[in-house]
Amino acid sequence: MISVVGIPFDEFSSFMRGPAQAPPKIRDAYHSDSANYFTEGLVDLKNHNGWQDEGDLTLPEGVEAITAIKESISTLLSKSDKVLSLGGDHSVTYPIVKAFAEKFGKLNILHLDAHGDLYDNFEGNKYSHACPFARIMEEGLASRLVQMGIRTMNTHQAEQVKRFGVEVIEMKDWSSDIRFQFDGPVYISLDLDAIDPAFVPGVSHHEPGGFTTREILSIIQSIKGNVVGADLVELNPTRDQSGVTAMLAAKLYKELLHLLLKN
Repeated sequence: MISVVGIPFDEFSSFMRGPAQAPPKIRDAYHSDSANYFTEGLVDLKNHNGWQDEGDLTLPEGVEAITAIKESISTLLSKSDKVLSLGGDHSVTYPIVKAFAEKFGKLNILHLDAHGDLYDNFEGNKYSHACPFARIMEEGLASRLVQMGIRTMNTHQAEQVKRFGVEVIEMKDWSSDIRFQFDGPVYISLDLDAIDPAFVPGVSHHEPGGFTTREILSIIQSIKGNVVGADLVELNPTRDQSGVTAMLAAKLYKELLHLLLKN
């Protein structure tokens, strides 16, 4: 059984708030009459008994939310085989991965993002949404971290890449021929700003030069390995006036669910 859970948290966003409002917007788009419940692989999610939506977490404020997220995901993993989380900002990935590592051991992580999110701290906050992968790597929660779509590299993050042995494919070097085979449990973390802002205006950080919608779908659909969990983060409904980003998030939600169901 796969559990889906919303994590309405954006307190550690560095530029603007809004992603805490995302989980219900993704669900609304998923249920929109303008689309259907089928994945591109012809799986009808509406009538599929292999997954369940657990609703949204109720979280405390501040750093206590990190512990609460970790404990909640651990509880879900005690009764479910896998969990798909809907953020929220990217700070939620650290406590999620911490819970997954307790169950599965060291993970292979595929991180799709415009940003490396490897800062040792950002603006004095080590739990910032710019820092989750630094926390994950320094605690030894992942045996392999592969980052794709990066197009905001700077000196500090390059140093962190070297320090942690991260495999980075910057967007300038990306090719549609790139494929990955992972040995062991795989976790996918998908920040919507991995996609070019022409396709996702409803994100906090508009970083030009990203993936097209079809490219990101093809990456998800081509992943090989034992995928045990995923998160979809950084939809900001306050910037998504047309709802087009929420619809894309719902599309990715369906394809991530399909990926989890078939592994």
